[in-house]
Amino acid sequence: MKNFLLQFFTWWNGQTLGTRFHTWRKGTLVGEDEFGNRYYQGGTDSEGRTRRWVIYDGLAEASRIPSGWHGWMHHRIDTPPSKEDYTPRDWQKPHVPNMTGTAQAYRPQGSLLSPGKRPAVTGDYDAWTPGS
Repeated sequence: MKNFLLQFFTWWNGQTLGTRFHTWRKGTLVGEDEFGNRYYQGGTDSEGRTRRWVIYDGLAEASRIPSGWHGWMHHRIDTPPSKEDYTPRDWQKPHVPNMTGTAQAYRPQGSLLSPGKRPAVTGDYDAWTPGS
């Protein structure tokens, strides 16, 4: 009952009932990633390409799609990572959750929330004044 209510009232927690119905009717399972996200394809979009979508295992956060699956989702590659021996490149980093709003959020130097002191103004900036 809890899963039904979550699917009925929330879109950010897995799939909705509409997505479940559409996946049941038109979707073909292509594969699953290390996070438990499941990837489907079926039907065609307005440009004639095969539609591709993901059903997240948990919260729907786009950054949870690994780099190999990201390329497949956006039609950059035709072969999904589940059908080949995909290994990420050295420059492709593993998933890090979005830290915005947490203590681990990125705060650049000069930010009001950063622990350091704001750098002094150098004096080479002239503020614009209307009419000048």
